[in-house]
Amino acid sequence: MSEAVGFKLLAIFVTILLGWIAGRAGWIGGRGEGWGPGVAAKVMSDVTFMLFIPALLFRTMVRLDFDTLPWRTITAFFVPAIGLLLVLYLLGRMRLRARGAPAALPAVATFAAIYGNAVQLGIPLAAALYGEAGLALHVALVSLHGLALITLLTVLVELDLARADRASSLAATVRTTVRHAVLHPVTLPVLAGLAWNLSGLGLHPVLNDALAMLGAAVVPTCLVLIGLSLAQYGLKGRLRGALALVGLKLALLPAVVLGVAHLGFGLSGMPLGVVVMLAALPVGSNALIFAQRYRVHEAQATAGIVVTTLLFLFTASVWLGVLSWIG
Repeated sequence: MSEAVGFKLLAIFVTILLGWIAGRAGWIGGRGEGWGPGVAAKVMSDVTFMLFIPALLFRTMVRLDFDTLPWRTITAFFVPAIGLLLVLYLLGRMRLRARGAPAALPAVATFAAIYGNAVQLGIPLAAALYGEAGLALHVALVSLHGLALITLLTVLVELDLARADRASSLAATVRTTVRHAVLHPVTLPVLAGLAWNLSGLGLHPVLNDALAMLGAAVVPTCLVLIGLSLAQYGLKGRLRGALALVGLKLALLPAVVLGVAHLGFGLSGMPLGVVVMLAALPVGSNALIFAQRYRVHEAQATAGIVVTTLLFLFTASVWLGVLSWIG
């Protein structure tokens, strides 16, 4: 693993550590009755999900040039990724419903197993391993990574929540699902950004800069939020679930993407390496934001992010060895 990627991992852990220290010391949220890292994490999560992430998604959609995207490589990644997402979601829904779990849990748990740290860690990894051409391909994939996966999981979780209301008719369930899925801090800026993109209006420099500043807050805020959540929940009793995420996110997803992209779409060389290493990235911090949005699985998402990031250096080396062997 390159020195640049190692430093990026270390910077991530330092930022998480600072968030943990802030939570334990009461710097954020205070120490009074009814306060603490849990309250601070909820407030920070709400601000990120309702303001920073929508700004990032809207600006990304407006600036996206669909004509220049490498659609074959994009399809080779998203077909297996979305296929596995749906399989894990359906299996989780059958298993968790039998246990009387919260309606939002299957989609939230699937998010952690599928969504990778494609920006903070993925961008320096792609640049270090594959140079400018690989970085350009990775950025093209990342431009749709959050849009496709988060939007799909948002629709699934909102559908489950609407279905959980047993008093609702089928028509009411459909109306509720559509309303909540569209009027959502993820889906709405995506649709609005797409409409703006198609209009050809472009972004005024002032609006572009304002959105860029808000979007830039996503990464540090999410990492501090992980530290705050660690201060609230800790890792004790969470390692079994975190290790399950290691198997799903660091092993199963890249294996499925490798098989489909190489055998099904004929990818090889640098494009194959980029899609496999994107799939092999550890759990992304947005998994915690998504969990906190629906008030379920927060502790497990936090543990999964920390543990998969710790083990990434080992598993990434394994996948690079496999790619080298394939040639």
